[in-house]
Amino acid sequence: MSKRNKLKEAHEKIKKNNHSFWSDFKKFITKGNVLDMAVAVVIATAFNAIVNGLVKNIITPFVTYFTSGVSIDEWEYVLREAADATETTAAVTKISIQYGLWLQSIVDFLIIAFSVFVAVRIIKGMEKRLNYREEKAKAEAEAKAAEEARIAEEKAKAEAEAKAAVIAAEAEAKAKTEADFYKNIKEQSKLLRDIKKLLSEK
Repeated sequence: MSKRNKLKEAHEKIKKNNHSFWSDFKKFITKGNVLDMAVAVVIATAFNAIVNGLVKNIITPFVTYFTSGVSIDEWEYVLREAADATETTAAVTKISIQYGLWLQSIVDFLIIAFSVFVAVRIIKGMEKRLNYREEKAKAEAEAKAAEEARIAEEKAKAEAEAKAAVIAAEAEAKAKTEADFYKNIKEQSKLLRDIKKLLSEK
């Protein structure tokens, strides 16, 4: 194989691989679960902003009011006070256990958990009501279809009975006509025999 053919084959192989890569990427990005995940991330970000606003703008001011103007995240237990540097001593940094930040994290977690719980309950309630409406509509449609089927069956049965009655009446009328016809023939035959008998006697 010549060098030119090898280069051409390698170029086609690279082109084919690139095409497969972009095709796979297109299939991946258009999958339903990826789109659902993207929507969930956007909603979660917006929901997080709502919860943070609730904590920062509503709950924290109440707590600060009842704790004499000290916010929860400022609560701390000082192990060593800070001291400025003097001519004989170096500066001392403050060492404290900032348990207020930990309590604030717990409060944030509880609020987020409660908010998620309420949101899930609301969504489940709405879903339950929608399912109930759908099931009710389905049951009503099935009942209506069953009633229509019953009415159609009764109508078909009545039509069949009426048709059978008409056929029976026609058969009875035909039988009566035939009976009258044969009776008339018998009477005429008897009359002819009587006439023949009278003529033969004369």
